[in-house]
Amino acid sequence: ASEDGDVRSTWQGKAGRSPLQALYDNYQFEQSTLQAVHHQRREMLSNVCNRYTRKRRLLQQDDLRHLVVDDTHGLLYCYVPKVACTNWKRVMMVLTGQGKYQDPLEIPAHEAHVPSNLRTLSEYSVPEINYRLRSYLKFIFVREPFERLVSAYRNKFTLSYNTAFHKRYGTKIIRRHRQEPSDKALERGDDVRFEEFVYYLLDPRTQQEGPFNEHWERVHSLCHPCIIHYDVVGKYETLAEDANYILQLVGADTSVKFPASSKTTRTTDDMTAQFFQNISPFYQRRLFNLYKMDYLLFNYSIPSYLRIR
Repeated sequence: ASEDGDVRSTWQGKAGRSPLQALYDNYQFEQSTLQAVHHQRREMLSNVCNRYTRKRRLLQQDDLRHLVVDDTHGLLYCYVPKVACTNWKRVMMVLTGQGKYQDPLEIPAHEAHVPSNLRTLSEYSVPEINYRLRSYLKFIFVREPFERLVSAYRNKFTLSYNTAFHKRYGTKIIRRHRQEPSDKALERGDDVRFEEFVYYLLDPRTQQEGPFNEHWERVHSLCHPCIIHYDVVGKYETLAEDANYILQLVGADTSVKFPASSKTTRTTDDMTAQFFQNISPFYQRRLFNLYKMDYLLFNYSIPSYLRIR
């Protein structure tokens, strides 16, 4: 009996639980903690929406272009550029691909952005849209707004291969916001300074010309979180945990893994602070006001490096 007791006590541990039970309990605790975190984020979002949006407008078909649909798992994902959206689109291709794709990282980045590879909610009929909005798990991923903005600037204006952005936006920004630009800069648009990019964003002409490019458009304008009630608000800062939580919620095959981030060039808070050193307090405040709703909705605090207090 004493041997049995010894064996059992060693096997069950101090709390009298088997290792399997301990693992299960630990998993349950992690899940309930995550559920609490996501409940808190939804509550925050709802409170801010109620406080700042007086009139609820109806969704238009055009508002749904960023909502990627997975009919197999009952999933709607609103993609936000510069918030791990390439990897999420790869995962969505694996989830919707009927076995065509196994590993998200085997899918080339450019292929993840080919429109025909994923269906968006705007392609469905009104009854189909309403059914999916009511029944599917809806999620979004967000990021500290200025970190995302600097990430977009670095990606689109400092990398030599983004010639389409240099031509379309760079030349216009330089023409409008640089004193005595060189002919080469006007033609190529490949050396836009961050300050010039900020002036462009705040220029009334830019806003009259239509919506911002999706890479620097505000999240609330891309994904309409005060009209669409998202079940999960994932954050770039807790990307791995939130991604796994979503995949578990929809019962995705356990072989489907969200790619681990290995980027060493990632835009950080410190790096963002450096970009803002040359922006005057006047423009810092105006830019903050432009992105203020994203700060409020997703509970990001005013960056400590800003000189706007």
